[in-house]
Amino acid sequence: MSIPPTPTRPGGRPSADAVGAPSPETAAPLSTDMRRSLLASTSGNILEWFEWSAYAVFSPFIAVAMFDPANPASSLLSTFAVLAVSFLMRPLGGMLFGWVADRKGRKFVLLTTMIMMSVGSLIIGIMPTYEQVGIWAAVILLFARVLQGFAHGGESATSTTYVAEIAPKERRGLWSSLIHVAIVGGSMLAFLCGALITGILGDEGTQAWGWRIPFLIGALAALIVLWMRRHMEESEVFAEEKTPEQAAAEAAQLAVVWPRKRMVLSVIRMILFTSGITVVHYTWTSYMHTHAIKTYGMESSTAYWVTFGTELIVLVALPFFGRLSDRFGRKPLMIVFASFMFALAFPLAAMVGADWWQLFIPQLIALLFWAIAGSMFAAMQAENFPTAMRTRGIGFAYSMAVALFGGTAPYLNQLLQNVGLEWVFSAYVMVLCAFTLISTLTMRETSGIDLRELDQPLPR
Repeated sequence: MSIPPTPTRPGGRPSADAVGAPSPETAAPLSTDMRRSLLASTSGNILEWFEWSAYAVFSPFIAVAMFDPANPASSLLSTFAVLAVSFLMRPLGGMLFGWVADRKGRKFVLLTTMIMMSVGSLIIGIMPTYEQVGIWAAVILLFARVLQGFAHGGESATSTTYVAEIAPKERRGLWSSLIHVAIVGGSMLAFLCGALITGILGDEGTQAWGWRIPFLIGALAALIVLWMRRHMEESEVFAEEKTPEQAAAEAAQLAVVWPRKRMVLSVIRMILFTSGITVVHYTWTSYMHTHAIKTYGMESSTAYWVTFGTELIVLVALPFFGRLSDRFGRKPLMIVFASFMFALAFPLAAMVGADWWQLFIPQLIALLFWAIAGSMFAAMQAENFPTAMRTRGIGFAYSMAVALFGGTAPYLNQLLQNVGLEWVFSAYVMVLCAFTLISTLTMRETSGIDLRELDQPLPR
């Protein structure tokens, strides 16, 4: 039993029936309450990624404060190791909170995860240093990051599901691009903080106490986001799925439409699909600025301003690429990303040097190609899982891929750099982009699909 393909034009693009002539359910404009819900979800994403990115931005200073400063290389490696461990908690958070979101609702999870993220941020902002408590500083830091990683897995999966479900089907790529607009926006704010704090306080003042500022800001800003999220509406797709009349038949229907083997294969394919996207993103947003600072001696504030500038351009490009995916389909654009990043992995890494343009040019090229994939990524995740399993499926597949290939990217990059094998990482990026390309080719075109179609038993 299989789901009929979305009507397409020659070349694989969705037909007017699929995209150009939306059904009444999706053609209707969003209500004011739903728009407020979208704003609340997006604002939370921005804050979440601001807090998350601040750790990578200030990692050179955190390494000195929280680990033995007598061995700078080991301290930085330990800092990235904590980052990697926090990412490993994301699949657990994605599975647990995905299960909760598919039963109690998306709103409940989005409130809970925001509280956990803010608590973790507050702990990092006020915790003692290695000089004050020795090894316990690293233990406290690890606890805070594990807490944030656990919450991050649930937040990412639930917000992805939520935005995709409330979006009009013929504009789902555009609306879903807001997920990564929020990710880039939060990262930009973190780099802006880094540039301002290091520019005003200098490296000495930043090392003494300035690196704590973004974490304290994040903890306080969470109160505003929590107030906004209290008034969120549930998505209609979830509300329909969870009516009392449907609850008893949901499990049996899901087993017919999405048997276990098909679900497992979908999750594995989504992990492989995500691998190239996430390794490119975390390499060029969480590591390369540190690489330029530590390896080539670039000024910290210069590296932060350069990354802020590239991400500003990417921020503008994301909705444009999302709209293109609605018009021309998801697969053609994803093939462009995977093919070009496969070819450019070595040249872009080799361009990084001490001058500002030697970070700006390769970083901009890499992140613009990433934006092609990132703009439609949330939509493609939602379009490959049924409502009753959507948050769990996305939560596990996305979080597992990010934990394995994204969160480990800075650590692996630094480790290979330390032993003189940095070229191995570029080859690694090529392999993962090949996984993304192969996975994309095995997917059907989902642009314009009605998400309800994934929930319905179909004729043999």
